[in-house]
Amino acid sequence: MPTASQSVAEARLKKLYNEELVSQLKDELKLSNAHEVPGLEKIVLNVGLGQAKDDKKYLEAATNTLRKITGQQPIGTTAKKSIASFKLREGSTIGLKVTLRGQRMYEFTDRFINIVLPRLRDFHGVSQQSFDQRGNYSIGLIDQSVFPELSFEDTTTSHGIQVIFVIRAANRRHAKALLEKLGMPFEKLATKEVK
Repeated sequence: MPTASQSVAEARLKKLYNEELVSQLKDELKLSNAHEVPGLEKIVLNVGLGQAKDDKKYLEAATNTLRKITGQQPIGTTAKKSIASFKLREGSTIGLKVTLRGQRMYEFTDRFINIVLPRLRDFHGVSQQSFDQRGNYSIGLIDQSVFPELSFEDTTTSHGIQVIFVIRAANRRHAKALLEKLGMPFEKLATKEVK
């Protein structure tokens, strides 16, 4: 791990975005200012513990997974209120999350698009319908074994991961244009496109 005084090589995707994609997106989306060009703000990875919230082995496996694939220690998310029917107590850990920004965000995006997604079984592209109103994009993975950083022992306790790309964009169309430029493989829809 390089120290603060050592220079770190700029992430390949970040360099590509700054040198080529900003000007391409500005022209294609007919924007008047480079500051209007959509960009990645952060990536949030979530693991919900669900029924296994009291299982230490499951919590340990999820923590280990997030630590290995992001290079950061995940933080626990806690229940805001008690719900008796779900056997949930206020303050109990119900999930884990990691937020990536800057260099690590671009490195993770590069690995996710070019290595992880092609390893998914029967993969035909990611859904075009997973954008929210602000242009943020969510992908849910059923199993963590597609990440090459994990060994077989790390994947014995299977769990899902949600990956949210938080995008600074005027609308969903601009956000989709950014992700396409970064290499996100969207599935081909015969009917309708994202507006």
